[in-house]
Amino acid sequence: MKPFPLKTSLIALLFICSAKTAFAFCGFYVAKADAKIFNKASQVVLVRDEDKTVLTMANDFRGDPKEFAVVIPVPTFLERDQIHVGEKALIDHLDAYTSPRLVEYFDEDPCEAKELSLRARYGLSRGMTAAAPGQRPDSLGVKIEAQYTVGEYDIVILSAEQSNGLETWLKQNGYRIPNGAARVLESYIKQKMRFFVAKVNLKEQAKLGVQYLRPLQVAYESPKFMLPIRLGTVNADGPQELFIYTLTRKGRVETTNYRTVKLPSDLDIPVYVKNEFADFYRAMFAQAVKKEDMRVLFLEYAWDMGWCDPCAADPLSNEELQKLGVFWLGDSNSGNASRRRPQIAPGGAANVFVTRLHVRYDREHFPEDLVFQETADRNNFQGRYVMRHPWQGQANCDGAKQYLEVLKKRQNSEAETLARLTGWDINDIRGKMKISPVSSSKNDLKWYQKIWK
Repeated sequence: MKPFPLKTSLIALLFICSAKTAFAFCGFYVAKADAKIFNKASQVVLVRDEDKTVLTMANDFRGDPKEFAVVIPVPTFLERDQIHVGEKALIDHLDAYTSPRLVEYFDEDPCEAKELSLRARYGLSRGMTAAAPGQRPDSLGVKIEAQYTVGEYDIVILSAEQSNGLETWLKQNGYRIPNGAARVLESYIKQKMRFFVAKVNLKEQAKLGVQYLRPLQVAYESPKFMLPIRLGTVNADGPQELFIYTLTRKGRVETTNYRTVKLPSDLDIPVYVKNEFADFYRAMFAQAVKKEDMRVLFLEYAWDMGWCDPCAADPLSNEELQKLGVFWLGDSNSGNASRRRPQIAPGGAANVFVTRLHVRYDREHFPEDLVFQETADRNNFQGRYVMRHPWQGQANCDGAKQYLEVLKKRQNSEAETLARLTGWDINDIRGKMKISPVSSSKNDLKWYQKIWK
């Protein structure tokens, strides 16, 4: 496949093998569950249009930089200008913008509300150092096609004839490849894929004054819309977290060889979760994975980049999007050729649709690499959880008395929802909420079901 040049304004990446109305949702955003709340979480930004792909990935490596090494299967040869070092801040911004979020509402004074609308008002919401020289590469069936120094990284582009030879060469040259990697490498060799391998150049790192490992960046042209994950499972000490942010022109991205399901969303949860949102989200995601037996990717966000509701962070500017590899923004047919910052309103779209996928994976449940497809679905979705603060006034009208009765049932429903989502003990939840169990009548249950829809 013919490569396309990567301009200096573009960013791309790497795969690391390491141990519609403006008021659709509203509410006040108060907390977010970003990737930082998970340990050992890798992040990938994947920009795709037609056969052109730009990948950016932030690694989760912890340790001495001289021990760091990566192997990235890529579908085509990479030239020097297709490889760059990126900015972690861009990925952090995208993570914040797409994170599942907690929003809050405040109940109004029921004495000022119309009693006929009480239930609608107060009901539920919808819903390394190199080793000594070893054998020559050609004697191992390994061909060094190119060598580059990019920023603080020394990079080699390899092709190979057999996996054992590639594994041997990598180990002899200081790349810490786990035992047993040959079997996985073999499958990529059969696909005629090349290997992008990199380690830190300590002298260049010192010269640049960089104190952390920045994202590596790769751009290429290939019909393969995929992300290799299997090498990362060879020596993993348990399941791994992976966040994938895709930026496309047409619409939402999903996997073709695994199911993509929506994260449980748009649910009312108790007010006290505001101070425990990270714990809630970790527990909720673990329950969702358990329910699906891990064999799925979870959709956490799908939205036009031009706006958000509610906003966990501002949309990315056109300049930021271009740095992440969105190369079509200046096209005359892009729908938005200007360089203005996207506005948080309908019609302010930058012709970029963002999809956030979250997967917890291991070798047993994900024996294949992830294969994607872009769809034409531009429906908005977000992981969104709602807390409703009760009205604190005096019950000095009939409407207030009715509100308090409904409130008891609503809070019990919130407790039951939280227990179901997280697996937490319902009695502990009620204790934190300082409520007692309340049984709902048949009519109340019918009403809740109606509101839920």
